[in-house]
Amino acid sequence: MNFTAGELCHWLNGRLEGSSETIITHPSRIEDANEGSVSFISNPKYIGYAVTTKASVLLLAESTTVSETKVKSIIRVTEPYIAFARVMQKFSTVLADKTGIEESSYISPSAKIGVDVYIAAFAYIGDNTIIEDGVKVFPSATIGDRCVIKNGTIIYSGVKIYADTKIGERCIVHAGVVIGSDGFGHAPLLDGSYMKIPQLGNVIIEDDVEIGSNSTIDRATVGSTIIHHGVKIDNLVQIAHNVEIGEHTVIAAQTGISGSTKIGRKCLIGGQVGFVGHITIADGTRINAQSGVSKSIEEQGKAFSGSPAFDYFESLRSQVVFRQLPSLRLKIEQLEKELENLKKNRATEK
Repeated sequence: MNFTAGELCHWLNGRLEGSSETIITHPSRIEDANEGSVSFISNPKYIGYAVTTKASVLLLAESTTVSETKVKSIIRVTEPYIAFARVMQKFSTVLADKTGIEESSYISPSAKIGVDVYIAAFAYIGDNTIIEDGVKVFPSATIGDRCVIKNGTIIYSGVKIYADTKIGERCIVHAGVVIGSDGFGHAPLLDGSYMKIPQLGNVIIEDDVEIGSNSTIDRATVGSTIIHHGVKIDNLVQIAHNVEIGEHTVIAAQTGISGSTKIGRKCLIGGQVGFVGHITIADGTRINAQSGVSKSIEEQGKAFSGSPAFDYFESLRSQVVFRQLPSLRLKIEQLEKELENLKKNRATEK
């Protein structure tokens, strides 16, 4: 898979300096670039690599000045980092561009399969499921009955998608993800045992969502667990029944979200954050790693930290005081001694 600098420049809407015929075979970091690679510089502290890099093509901002370089072609763009991400997406798309149905896969006779679909060996497609155009299903993935997987979505190896799940366009579901398993619903009985509450809802995942490896999204008890457009979920995240996550929210690894919690749009959630159930989180909320969120957050755009989580800047001030506690204790003990001496002196004077 090769591109020329001219082709890449046209695709990025950039401005080319140098040869348009330079061949690009792969993207790489600026530190270890070699012949045929394309790389970028966006941080000024890396500008020295422009002299030493062996990359064939370099993405630079219009404002970046390079006094010396051996690079054959420079492509000037507005945002080099974003441009490089687009280049990587292009290479990734080409690398994963498989089509056809491999032997040993099972597709129900009632399933509907679009064009340019790839279904790998040992994949399973259930009854009345719809697989739209350009979908890729990798080995040992299971897609249950009455599911809908829309155009261009990628389902990687070992993914398990339960019945009635709806997944939008251009989603990426990484290896080991489980979507649509039963929510954790059990009613306590008088004898101390628990009766399972049937989970009859489903999961709806909108367009451009990415779900990291071994994450789990439970089906709703009734209704739907909903992951809205553009949400990015890291590895090992647990999303419980009837949760709703707003557009373009980002959730880092090992976060757990309890049932019926509603998280707003464009939130940033750090790793190992825990949410109790039945709360609402306002749009634009930022939650620091390892925080415990025990109540609703109503004001938009605020940052929180701690367990239980509270205002981020207040938590920083509290940490400063906490670190000073040993010295503060010594000061208090000293003041107590001085106060006791004053009392003794006054008693003596009387």
